[in-house]
Order: sequence, then structure tokens, then C-alpha cells
Amino acid sequence: MPTTIYGIKNCDTMKRARAWLDKNRVDYEFHDYKTAGIDRSRLERWTKKVGWETLLNRAGTTFRKLPEKDKANLSEKKAVGLMLAQPSMIKRPVLELGGSRLLVGFSPETYKGTLSV
Repeated sequence: MPTTIYGIKNCDTMKRARAWLDKNRVDYEFHDYKTAGIDRSRLERWTKKVGWETLLNRAGTTFRKLPEKDKANLSEKKAVGLMLAQPSMIKRPVLELGGSRLLVGFSPETYKGTLSV
């Protein structure tokens, strides 16, 4: 399976991650949440792998603008529902390596060590 980077085209962190991948000649596919969305089964697989707490971007403006009742008493089910409804709440980028490994967020050091470039 190919390497796929998931995120939003205009996100600054996504731009840095994609530039790093390009500079280091890593072949990848880009999946834009804004145009392609995200399916429940993939999001649920990710939460099983890394935890919903890792995937949910609580620092972003989309989450911060939610009503308090939506932010209260978060659970995996509630967090997945929020991320499905508004994929900008998924921390970016999510780098899926051959379907077996996930990296959430961008760190040049982590990418270098994981991708062996």
C-alpha cells in the first residue's frame, strides 16, 4: 500500500510536511479532507491505533468555536462524530504508511527516523 498524507491543502503544517516529503523524494498520495472527506471506518481504525485523544485537534479554531456542550464529556464515540462532521478537527497531518503505521502531526525528525531518508 502507498504512503498517504491526510489533511487540508491550505494548512501551514500540511504545507511544511508535504514540502519535507517532496524534498526527501518520498512518494505519497495526498488526501484532502475538504474535498474527499473521511470515512468512518478509517477514522475508527485510526482511533484504535493512536487513540481519539491524539487525533482530535483541540487546539484548532474549529474545536474551540464549538458550544461548551459539544466539548464536554468527550468520549471516543463523540469525538469520532465531531471529526466526521468537521474533518478540520482531525489533527494534521496524518501520515499513513502502507496501511500499517500512522504518524500524527509533523516533526521532521520523526519523519526522517520513520521513513529512513
